[in-house]
Amino acid sequence: MKDVEVIEDAGAAAAALDPVRARLLGELAVPASAAGLAAKVGIARQKVNYYLKTLEAHGLVELAEERRHGGLTERVLQASAASYVVSPAAVSASAADPDATADRLSAGYLVALAGRVVREVGALARRAGASGNRLPTLTIDTTIGFRSAADRAAFADDLTAAVLDLAARYHHDDGRPHRLVVAAHPLPEEDS
Repeated sequence: MKDVEVIEDAGAAAAALDPVRARLLGELAVPASAAGLAAKVGIARQKVNYYLKTLEAHGLVELAEERRHGGLTERVLQASAASYVVSPAAVSASAADPDATADRLSAGYLVALAGRVVREVGALARRAGASGNRLPTLTIDTTIGFRSAADRAAFADDLTAAVLDLAARYHHDDGRPHRLVVAAHPLPEEDS
């Protein structure tokens, strides 16, 4: 089971976002049969089977094992990933493009950029997984509290200078290109 799977197909996204199928996907973090799921979620086994076939057709669940009981075979399925992220490419061919946004300080630009990261890393991870390789990534995630807009602006200037200096030192025209994204946004307030 993968940690995270990026869904790029519109049909798979629709299947995963259906409330009943989404609940079944959540339950299938632990392998289960249609009969076991039916008892757990309170839906007829035949309907659960119908939902599972759709999820399996889209690669969102996979066969964990088959159990034989007399002349019957019970299929035990599990989710293909612990969690799923729907790529903007699954929603629309005209997904938000950060290059089409002039205002690099806008929320719209940041959202489009995040969508591009999901699309690109999802595709790269799928290719790396198919070839049995790991995808080389680097992620830095931290929280910083700014006392003022001036502090935030000074931090942005210092960070920009540091990143440009590092990029100049380590960039080689004949090297494998990597995309570096540095983003900041206010933390959302917790719902009470």
